[in-house]
Amino acid sequence: MRLSGKVALITGSGSGIGKSAALLFAREGAQVVVADVSAERGRETVEEIRDNGGEAAFVQADVTDAAQVQKMVAHAVDSYGRIDVLFNNAGVSGVGSLHETSEELWDHVVSVNLRGVFLTSKAALPGMMERKSGNIINMSSCVAEIGLMRRAVYSATKGAVLALTKSMQVDYAPYNIRVNALLPGTILTPFVEGYLKSSYSDPTAALNSIKQRQLSGDLGRPEDVAHAALFLASDESRFVMGAPLYVDGGVTFGKMA
Repeated sequence: MRLSGKVALITGSGSGIGKSAALLFAREGAQVVVADVSAERGRETVEEIRDNGGEAAFVQADVTDAAQVQKMVAHAVDSYGRIDVLFNNAGVSGVGSLHETSEELWDHVVSVNLRGVFLTSKAALPGMMERKSGNIINMSSCVAEIGLMRRAVYSATKGAVLALTKSMQVDYAPYNIRVNALLPGTILTPFVEGYLKSSYSDPTAALNSIKQRQLSGDLGRPEDVAHAALFLASDESRFVMGAPLYVDGGVTFGKMA
């Protein structure tokens, strides 16, 4: 029960990494506010948490909409009194080199991946500052540190999230608020599975090619990132501040011979 007594708000927790984190946080004793743009997926996460004896509430929200974000944070506070842990997990991908990226795709990915972190953190921070206690986890990516073909806008947003994390930590350390970032590699989520099927004539061959980038020889699973998020959310990481935590199977710092 590493999160016993804590209230955690997790954006994008209707599927993938966010859902795995929500389930794990609840098993570890947290009261979890599941936030997702999809009501169907979000409610499924809440039902699964409750079926396993956990405590959770759902709020539908688009993290790019300031009014919806304010209502999301207010719902979390109304439900459980405060937010101890904010996990800014919601995000989207964007495929293409810079000259291939449309203005519409650029604006959409920046809006979800960067503006979403800004708006949600901005809404949650005043309560944390007043209590002089809080913990924010931002979802970056290993592409913030390495070059990856045809990921221009995605890489730009994840690099910005990492830089923002470090700046936030300096600003909010006096309020006893910790801010850290997760940097996953390629994780086998439903999104990635769908991308492989829609983008390649041979999804299996494409998957095997991606696996070769990892020193582990395999892709990560949502649970791998969820457990890293649990560490950052718990008091075990009390001395970890403004840090990037890599969960990437060795792709960032390793190179196969």
